[in-house]
Amino acid sequence: MEPRATQISNPSTMVIAMEISPNSKEGPRLLYDVAIVGAGPAGASCAYWLAQAGFNVIVLEKKHFPRDKTCGDGLTPRSVRQLEDMGLSEKLSRHHRYWGLRSVAFGRELELSWPDHPSFPRYGYVIRRAELDKMVADRAREAGATILEGIEVVSATIGEQSCEINSHTLSVQARYLVVADGANSRLGRYLGARRDRSKPMGMAMRGYYLSPRSREQWIESHLDIRDNSGKIVPGYGWIFPMGDGVVNVGVGLLSTNKRWKGTNTSELMSLFLRQVPSSFELDNSKAISPPSGGRLPMGLSILPRAGKRHVLIGDAASTINPFNGEGIAYAYESGRLAASVIAEALSGEGDTALGTYDILLEEYYSSYYRTGQSFMELASNPMVMSTLVRIGMRSPTLMSWVLSIMANLMKDDLVRPETALLEIAASLANARQYLAPRARSLQVSVLARSATAATVISKSSSVWAKLTNKAS
Repeated sequence: MEPRATQISNPSTMVIAMEISPNSKEGPRLLYDVAIVGAGPAGASCAYWLAQAGFNVIVLEKKHFPRDKTCGDGLTPRSVRQLEDMGLSEKLSRHHRYWGLRSVAFGRELELSWPDHPSFPRYGYVIRRAELDKMVADRAREAGATILEGIEVVSATIGEQSCEINSHTLSVQARYLVVADGANSRLGRYLGARRDRSKPMGMAMRGYYLSPRSREQWIESHLDIRDNSGKIVPGYGWIFPMGDGVVNVGVGLLSTNKRWKGTNTSELMSLFLRQVPSSFELDNSKAISPPSGGRLPMGLSILPRAGKRHVLIGDAASTINPFNGEGIAYAYESGRLAASVIAEALSGEGDTALGTYDILLEEYYSSYYRTGQSFMELASNPMVMSTLVRIGMRSPTLMSWVLSIMANLMKDDLVRPETALLEIAASLANARQYLAPRARSLQVSVLARSATAATVISKSSSVWAKLTNKAS
């Protein structure tokens, strides 16, 4: 059967997509600048910034929008900054805004506002991923990216001059390939990426429930989930108000080290639902759908994340923050960073430019993530975690500081996060002598400088200013 070419309009150029039979290997090809596999937060962000700069971009998305994703649905100020940079402020404002975190443990509550920061707003939003991901994908389309839905990529070939990306019905060629197909990336594994098992793997489960407290101004975190005997168990619970009569309720583990083996997220969810305050009115009759969950590689645990003509971004590159399990902000940021590197390659720097992507990821995030991994290993000891939380819940100032560190919202002129956490650990060690060995171990394990969001933003902003002028 002869291949059938379908023309697809694009604001800057006319492109050709090929519908081919499995045995068809020849036919007309028009080279795209960049092909992106996956239109989630990372892929759509990358597509937006490349298209905005005038490059010819195609995105292949397995599902059809709107589609659901297991997620807490909470956007921190880091995520909001990236979305507002993409021109989505007005659309964001239609959704439920919140002002910080309510931390709950040992019978105490602390309401912690997002910190004042020169680069980020002091608010976040709660938005279902089905709506959020469509919003950003539509924005990438508006910028000029071609997004094809319902296309499952099954293989890719990296050549000397281009890449070929294949589904069962479609074949696309591009000068560069971006892998953004999510956690446990199928295409990433196909291209040789593997997880470093010494680094953390997160587990999470969430469900939606009707609740009279859906318009709360705080997202809520519970730090002392207990079993039937009253013993604290590993993990934490969350309640995120959606603003429309529904709350997102979930549980998470930020590590899967040996202390936590055998922990079942379904059991953890059941335990948490039993201790949620009755004012939320959560029970099985209020569940909108069965809970869903998954495993999430964290802390840049996937290697390699770049090749001569391809890069991995977002969850496919394991950019999730091991401090708090946040993934959306780092998906947007890594997509933007990859776009800047690829844009440089396409603008004359050549293939060697892609080699800087992994270097920049390490520079911006690795020290901070190593600190997070060490801190969570410290906190995975139930006795240590109990002490940390008991002391912290008596000090709003200390907990506000910890919130800034764990959400990666420190100011550039303040102490580095690893130093700050060491000081916290050391002060607790003085109060509880059994913490001292772990505090010393933490000090040894933390090296290099920490990542700050302003570095990522200033780097990509300067690149886009240059490229926009060049494109115009």
